Amino acid sequence: MLKRVFVAPDPGRARLRFAARAVLGIGLAVAVCLSAGYSLVGAVTGGLAALLALFTVTDPTVRGQAVTTVLLPAVGVPVLAVAAGLHDHPVGRDLAFLAVVGAGVYARRWGPRGHSLGVFAFMTYYVAQFLRATPDRLPELYSAIALSVLSAALVRFGVWCYERRLAPAAAPAPPDGTGLARTTTRQAVQATAGAGFALVVGQLVSGQRWYWAVGATWWIFVNTTSRGETLVRGFRRVLGTVIGIALGFLVAVPVHGAPVPTAVLVTVAVFGIFYTAAVSYTWMMLWVTLLAELLYGLLGVLGPGLLALRLAETAVGALGAALAVLCLLPVTTHATTNAWIQRALRSVHACTAEVAAYPQPPGVARASGIPPMGSTMAGAAPRVAELEQLLGRVRLSVAPLVHPLNPMPARKRRARRVLALLDDCAREIRGLVAVAADPQACHDARLAAACRRVEAAVEALTAGGARPPHHPAEPPAEPALAHLHGLERALADLAEPLRSPSRSRLVGA
Repeated sequence: MLKRVFVAPDPGRARLRFAARAVLGIGLAVAVCLSAGYSLVGAVTGGLAALLALFTVTDPTVRGQAVTTVLLPAVGVPVLAVAAGLHDHPVGRDLAFLAVVGAGVYARRWGPRGHSLGVFAFMTYYVAQFLRATPDRLPELYSAIALSVLSAALVRFGVWCYERRLAPAAAPAPPDGTGLARTTTRQAVQATAGAGFALVVGQLVSGQRWYWAVGATWWIFVNTTSRGETLVRGFRRVLGTVIGIALGFLVAVPVHGAPVPTAVLVTVAVFGIFYTAAVSYTWMMLWVTLLAELLYGLLGVLGPGLLALRLAETAVGALGAALAVLCLLPVTTHATTNAWIQRALRSVHACTAEVAAYPQPPGVARASGIPPMGSTMAGAAPRVAELEQLLGRVRLSVAPLVHPLNPMPARKRRARRVLALLDDCAREIRGLVAVAADPQACHDARLAAACRRVEAAVEALTAGGARPPHHPAEPPAEPALAHLHGLERALADLAEPLRSPSRSRLVGA
């Protein structure tokens, strides 16, 4: 697990920049709230609002991100008002919470913006329970949210807008249908039912911290599609919580809310959340758990009993999510995984098509190449970024099969083979784009022919045609052609695990 986090690829140091910018934005938001004279509750509310504004907004363009960020308070303020108004009415409070859960998940059908607004709405209601918000606190909390989102936006779109220099790829949408076949509709029903279970059982465990169970159920559903993904995510959430609680006994409990060491540790935890989110949900949950412990230390209520309760409520939430995805409108891993693999393969073809279309200056002999400094292929870079995103979705979808607890070794081996070959494709694509940007690189008829063979191979794998042709000849000397040769070989080798007689059982039911 350590190796996965610290040696995972970080092209362009994107995760490092993501985490560093988050620390800067959240730190500025908290500083602004404290400078404005807000209480500790107001500052915590502002810091969490800034964290969500920087973490959940994932629109594919900077303009879209800005619009979504502006809309966050418009969603959060009314939800906060409802939560505070129902503070002393448990039945109404609980029913409203479940309605927010269902609406927040259903909003994902409208893409990244719907997802961001749904998460912000849920977390606003959650934070109101965490801080025991009452109507008399609303003016301070409203202004804290507004100032903090503004501070986060200032950092994201002004001080450090690296997206303007590197256009992000469009976030891939999950495979979907209509009506009850629509994944977001099924997940909205599942999440509401799972949260209802977590709410009832969570209140039996603790009348004060029951919302932890609901929060665990909610976040297990985030960024998952199939029941297999959800079950694995639930396991990882519990594991991350266990490790985070153990770390809390060593770090958060001894600090016991002392301002300076707590501020330092909160900074480390925030950085850890953002840096590890893309590569390990277990590690992200470790840092989330530590952050929660530190905040409770600031509020003066942290102790061993509270940490044990945190684990119990997390387990209740994970159980609620598991029961919901197993028993209610399940979304199979098979259909989801196949859809993501096909999209990744088509993205491979799109990348090679961009290379084939790269203009050839007249009279230039293209033979070999180390790309000159500063050379780029503007059309191919977003395609490569999109391929990386799609491969991330494939890994998430296949995670149930390669999990150590999977009792079916044959499926596990085939799934690992598919992932390894898709990673080979991505590596060859990155190398191809890098060398093809060189004006001296091979862009003659041989490259065009190789790109056509890649297209044919992808078509064979995605449309149920014949096995992709395999070219066992020695790789060409020219780097661009050598990368295409490696790509063809990986696509040909994919035929066996994807087309084995038990393919339908490769990805489970």
